Amino acid sequence: MYYGKMRSSIIYFLTPNLIMMEFCDRVLDLASTTAHRVGTQLLLDFGHVQGLEKADGSLVTESDRWADNEIRSSILKVFPDHAILSEENEHGFTDARWTWVIDPLDGTTNFTRGIPIWGISIGLLYEGMPVFGYVYFPPMGQTFYGYWAGDTGLDLPTGAYLNNRSINVSEDRPSSNHFFSLCARSIQVWQPGFPCKIRMLGVATYNFLAVAAGASLGGVEATPKIWDLAAVWAIVHAAGGSWRSLRAEPTFPAVVGRNYGSYAMPCLIVNQSELADLVLPLMTSICKYSLPSDKLDI
Repeated sequence: MYYGKMRSSIIYFLTPNLIMMEFCDRVLDLASTTAHRVGTQLLLDFGHVQGLEKADGSLVTESDRWADNEIRSSILKVFPDHAILSEENEHGFTDARWTWVIDPLDGTTNFTRGIPIWGISIGLLYEGMPVFGYVYFPPMGQTFYGYWAGDTGLDLPTGAYLNNRSINVSEDRPSSNHFFSLCARSIQVWQPGFPCKIRMLGVATYNFLAVAAGASLGGVEATPKIWDLAAVWAIVHAAGGSWRSLRAEPTFPAVVGRNYGSYAMPCLIVNQSELADLVLPLMTSICKYSLPSDKLDI
């Protein structure tokens, strides 16, 4: 009788964890299967489509719209009660417990010009906080994913991976032989005394994932949107990176009722917090494109 009670107690305590692990496996399988299926078609379109300019100056193609619809449909088949934000459709954040945030084609300009740095970004938020991210770059055959529970209280596995290999940020200190990525709107940070070589890759997710993988020491984006950041948040944190919002409020959690279609979320990602302290004084001009000075945290 005692053994039976003890066994029942063990099952009781293990069940929530087993349920969460099964949920995580379903999330990863969905993201992987969908991203690779969509990526196969996008590779056929790569360099052969024309982009149209949107109101914010960015480009959109029929490939973006097709990929967006495919990813949203795939998510809703598996998780019909989850909410979705995407660059090409839904922009308003709701009070749903689980929200997927997708960028069906991050790097559309590169995609249309035949430059092989573009990807598919899929993130999952729990009560506004990113806890899972999956980013696939088809031309380079690189897949990044990671779990990060943070302060959510979820019992998630923690880790960041590139092609199923565990990754971590670099432990190196800045030098002229290390890279730091900028977006097109932040080139004014270039000035005498900047501690690293400047690179501009043209894709927000790749800028930050290069830090997570240890390939560069930092990256900054002046006007990214939530679909540029949701997936990489989990991966960067799981890899040990340091994230600084350049607004007066934190990047996450997402705010219920906010329309993220026109809401810029400038941020700085570095391998170590000491580097952020070093470069932040050089960032005073980066975000002037979208934010009044009293909203910047610099």
